[in-house]
Amino acid sequence: MLSQYHILNGDALKHQFPKVLPGKSIIARECLVEGTTKGDDFDSFFKNRARFISESHAETEENYLKNVKSEFQKILDINEACEINLWFEQDLFCQANLWFVASLIVQTPHVNNVFLVMPKEHTPFGFGGLSEPELIAAYNHRKSINNVQDFAKLWQHYQNNNLEDLKETAKNLKKEFPFILPAVKAHIARIPKKEDPGRPVTATLKIMDELQTDDFNLIFREFCKRESIYGFGDLQVKKLVEKAKNL
Repeated sequence: MLSQYHILNGDALKHQFPKVLPGKSIIARECLVEGTTKGDDFDSFFKNRARFISESHAETEENYLKNVKSEFQKILDINEACEINLWFEQDLFCQANLWFVASLIVQTPHVNNVFLVMPKEHTPFGFGGLSEPELIAAYNHRKSINNVQDFAKLWQHYQNNNLEDLKETAKNLKKEFPFILPAVKAHIARIPKKEDPGRPVTATLKIMDELQTDDFNLIFREFCKRESIYGFGDLQVKKLVEKAKNL
């Protein structure tokens, strides 16, 4: 039986991960849905990410490299034939991280068996809303990914802002992985154009106007309900509220 690795999108899933499932866990502690994606290689990419995170979040570059880069390094260090289970959801936040992980997996020649584990239904709660039996059921219904290279292409196009190629690759994967295209379209729709501040900011403005409030908790809950495709956390939505207030 092949050894198994579970790549989990965030520490929250790690804390609720079923202990009965065999294998080693690797935690994708990133938010590649925001900030710089520049970097010609692994080290330069994470150097740029560390700088961005330290400037925009309450984290030092040293801690970021220790706690984040080191986990992704574990993917490149896999040196055995194994199965990799990718625990990611359908929203853009998760998808951007998934595409990056795929770009690392294709650099690991020992890995030929890759599976995608997802909640049965897309909800704002994702894996966080599942019980242990439901997480085990999600694992038992994992889907084989035979085209990891195409997922890696998604990252390449996302990283380089090649929007047409990103959309075309998503279309090519639509039959087998229909959730990718909506996430790609949501990404394209968030990019500001002339007088259009982008879909997330527009949605935030609409919520604030309809609810007649600037209470962040109310805005955040409503945004997550209406725009769950983005998978934004409170930090991302706080930035949206700030932008909306300044328009």
